[in-house]
Amino acid sequence: MRLLLIEDTDRLSEFLEKGLGDAGFAVDRVADLANARAALESGGFDAVILDLGLPDGDGLDFLKQRRALGEQTPVLILTARDGLSDRVGGLNAGADDYLAKPFAMEELVARVKALLRRPGAALGVQLSLGNICLDTVGPSFLIDSKPVTLTRRELALMEILLRRPGKVVSRSAIEEGLYSFSDEVGSNALEVLVSRLRKKLGTLGADINLHTVRGVGYMVMDRG
Repeated sequence: MRLLLIEDTDRLSEFLEKGLGDAGFAVDRVADLANARAALESGGFDAVILDLGLPDGDGLDFLKQRRALGEQTPVLILTARDGLSDRVGGLNAGADDYLAKPFAMEELVARVKALLRRPGAALGVQLSLGNICLDTVGPSFLIDSKPVTLTRRELALMEILLRRPGKVVSRSAIEEGLYSFSDEVGSNALEVLVSRLRKKLGTLGADINLHTVRGVGYMVMDRG
């Protein structure tokens, strides 16, 4: 899942990127509204985390403008403005959730996941195919009901593919979900990741196939 983080304080932004990254999200950071607009116009984000006090404008006005333009991406406001009127104003402006600073990273991660589990959003709770099950809340991965250890990127790749079982997911869509703008990604990084995951699934007895559709992308199918 890919997040856009709009926050102008460098240390906090780095802390958020690491914490959310450790939770399995690909995070793109911007420090002002101009870059936020450009990022959103490029598409591909599952949720936005928005500070309000930004160097080139107020995040609340920005949110109102985006909603007026029809932008439906879930937005969580993360700000030091913690009064009741601030919270009500943020929600009325179109925010889906509101969290005041200071905050616990565990709560922020839980709130983002809750946003993405809402009807019409990007994240379901459990994804199953054949004898495998991915619990996106944990996250945890099971084969024949037994826990299996996958890396963060392997889990993210499985989630992307399991959301469209039996359908080809394009290489570009997968890379958007796995990597942020700042990630240094080799030309064959995705191939290496797929190969490693395929080998691991085969060794552990998963009864699914991870197919490569040359020149297009990848797909998972139940062997049955």
